[in-house]
Amino acid sequence: MSDPVIYEQDGHVVTITMNRPEMRNPISEAGMVDGIVAALERINADPSVRCAILTGAGTAFSSGGDLKKMFEGLKQRADNPTETPRYYSAGIQRIPLAFEKVEVPVIAAVNGPAIGAGNDLACMCDIRIASESARFAESFVKVGIIPGDGGAWLLPRVVGYSKACEMAFTGDILNAQEALAARLVSKVVPDAELMPTARAMAARIAANPPKAVRMTKRLMVQGQGMGLAAILEMSAAMQALAHTTEDHREAVTAFLEKRAPVFTGR
Repeated sequence: MSDPVIYEQDGHVVTITMNRPEMRNPISEAGMVDGIVAALERINADPSVRCAILTGAGTAFSSGGDLKKMFEGLKQRADNPTETPRYYSAGIQRIPLAFEKVEVPVIAAVNGPAIGAGNDLACMCDIRIASESARFAESFVKVGIIPGDGGAWLLPRVVGYSKACEMAFTGDILNAQEALAARLVSKVVPDAELMPTARAMAARIAANPPKAVRMTKRLMVQGQGMGLAAILEMSAAMQALAHTTEDHREAVTAFLEKRAPVFTGR
């Protein structure tokens, strides 16, 4: 069987591809969880990486959970409810925690349906670009469960509390244009242009000073849960570090000399 997750690097950009197209790339099972977490940890360990893209193989981004496996485990879960929290904490809940630690921007290239945990996976990314074929649903309620992967924390921060409640309480599917109107995605492009568009955006990000981008990413993540005074203090400390970098000096010098800067990551 092929690897559930494909890791490819081109220059400073990594593409992570969920590779179970025949199953529509569910992320609830151990192999996929391990693969995604390992890919994110590999990115953090490699200072040459400046941006990442997450997408799905085939016609789906991610179907979320595997309903066949869920059906097979109905009796076991009902008979042993105290085991379910451990199943989640040792499984799918590792993914949002790994995303929270990623130091570089991650772009979700949503190439098809992003359903349930697949929708939440897209929300774990920093930027979401959708193909015209993309569909989104916070659909846990449709199968009688709740978003156990952190969706109740993630989705309101992306689309706002009211729209998140509407999506979670109805389980309705949004098409790509509806997702754009809800600010779930920042751009919708024709299917054939999805990956070129994502790669072009990743290249624009990767062209900037990498240390400054990583610190900005950390501030954006921490800013979601910190008060203003705390984020200002953290910003000042990071700015002190940014002022010491060679890339900062190069950026200012190149601007004054009216030439393109050359950043080295130092």
